[in-house]
Amino acid sequence: MNNVQEESLRDLKKGKRRLLLLGIARDLISSKGLRSLKVRDVAEAADCSIGSVYNEFSDFDGLILTVNRETVSALTAQLLAVQADDPIRQLHGLATTYLDFATEHANLLRSLFEHRMEEDRPFPEDILTMVMQAFALMHEPLVRLLPNKDSTEVALLSRMMFSAVHGIISLGLEERMVAVPPEKLRQQLAQFVDTHLAGLGIIAVRKL
Repeated sequence: MNNVQEESLRDLKKGKRRLLLLGIARDLISSKGLRSLKVRDVAEAADCSIGSVYNEFSDFDGLILTVNRETVSALTAQLLAVQADDPIRQLHGLATTYLDFATEHANLLRSLFEHRMEEDRPFPEDILTMVMQAFALMHEPLVRLLPNKDSTEVALLSRMMFSAVHGIISLGLEERMVAVPPEKLRQQLAQFVDTHLAGLGIIAVRKL
């Protein structure tokens, strides 16, 4: 085996180990929550040393942030798949799709918002941008519904609307506090969207 082949084999093994560690961390966060995640548990499950985990992700933050990037990418993909033919139905679809994702991946979504960087390091700009891009998906349907409003104001309204949707869902799914049955939460979300639109002077008539 020549040097090129040896290097390719090492890269292949490294790639497989990275995917293994990432999958283990994702599963542990999903099942037990971010606060229960320990680097030694990831290393033990992967049958490797803690140093190997750090070699792949620089530090523990790096591992968690990689999982979080996957989470927001998966969420955004589902939000982008919402039909956009009717803006009111699209807004309702974005809200319910967010609820469905949060219900299925509650701990992974919490990790995205709960994670705090070690040693007070700044949170990565790319993840903040990804989250804002997901939240901004309510902007386009609101532009269609409010064609005469200032674009800056509509952008702010879209962020506020998605932030409110996020808050309703986060609190509604919080089992330690006010847990609301998913179907009831779905109804409350629909009512919120309609009420919010009514406050903007938009009659919420959805096409079935």
